[in-house]
Amino acid sequence: MDSLIQRLKALSSAEDFLKFFGLSYDERVVHVNRLHILKRFYQYLHTTEGLTGLDEVETFRRYRELLARAYQDFVESSAAQEKVFKVFQDAGGRQSVPVTSLRDSLRSRRAAA
Repeated sequence: MDSLIQRLKALSSAEDFLKFFGLSYDERVVHVNRLHILKRFYQYLHTTEGLTGLDEVETFRRYRELLARAYQDFVESSAAQEKVFKVFQDAGGRQSVPVTSLRDSLRSRRAAA
């Protein structure tokens, strides 16, 4: 399995992973969601039980299934709906800063200058 892991370490883009595992994909989906797909794949790898101790062929097969599932998540949904990254998890992707906090920050910066 070390050779599979070594080959995976050499991959750097979602397209590389999809090609490596022989999965067909829509370039438009990947272009918009490449980081989300890889992050979801990583999440699936770390939450799926029974991946350790498999031979290389079975590991490849299981990883391929998980990557296909991660890709499909973004074919059927959007990054905002899937909430893979923290920015989408916090307040529906919207964060607010009170005006008083900004005023206090500006006041302290002026005093320091």
